Amino acid sequence: MKNTSVAELKNIAKDLRKKAVTMIYEAQSGHPGGSLSAADFVTACYFREMNVDPKNPKWEDRDRFVLSKGHVCPIQYAALGTLGYFPEEELHTLRQEGSHLQGHPNMKCPGIDIATGSLGQGLACAVGMALAGKRDGKKYRVFSAVGDGECQEGEIWEACQTAYKYQLDNLIVFVDNNNLQIDGTTDEVMPNIDLGDKFAAFGFDVYRIDGNDMQQIVDTFERIKMRHNGKPKCIFAQTVKGKGVSYMENVGSWHGVAPNKEEYEQAMKELEEGF
Repeated sequence: MKNTSVAELKNIAKDLRKKAVTMIYEAQSGHPGGSLSAADFVTACYFREMNVDPKNPKWEDRDRFVLSKGHVCPIQYAALGTLGYFPEEELHTLRQEGSHLQGHPNMKCPGIDIATGSLGQGLACAVGMALAGKRDGKKYRVFSAVGDGECQEGEIWEACQTAYKYQLDNLIVFVDNNNLQIDGTTDEVMPNIDLGDKFAAFGFDVYRIDGNDMQQIVDTFERIKMRHNGKPKCIFAQTVKGKGVSYMENVGSWHGVAPNKEEYEQAMKELEEGF
């Protein structure tokens, strides 16, 4: 864990956003909207909160990170490359044949703790990791980012029941609630009603925040550290899909679509000036 300031974290998040959009533009493939909405949480985890060692990615006592919404892996790759898990120039190989950086996370990439991408399954894997840590007497924590559309999957709630049953207070679930999924708004596709209330009903401590406000994210982590009550934790975060790029913000179609040259240049300008 590091004492990175909120101001420093904001600058890192801006850099990671630019790298993620660049990766997607160069590959002409990827998911920019969700990568941008999750950028602040990913930054806070890797550059302040988590106890990890890029020189020893398989360190037994490391904190774990499970990107259950695996299609937004460009933002995770940007973090891993910046930290030195692999040469940063490899960020330019997204989705290329033979690259570690495929369209969804896989364990051939240093720093990836579990392969994800089939929505709903990543949280179950995170619960298994947290349970193993408890049973082995380890102090590591498991962080998992899930999408609000993903929470329409039944496996999410089976995992939550298990987390409560086994008192996994070493599990922190970030719900990236940007209200959009591939086929429209979550209300149009399959209403989630109130996800925060659902996680609370399944026995989680729930913290409702603006998930694109770095200060709120950092403050929430500090609050979580004070609660050792046997309950798993849920950071229920209202976010903006495409955060930081005006033409992507709150536009569901920026899912699996890469910007063209003019759009890319505008995105780089807005991300540089807007943060």
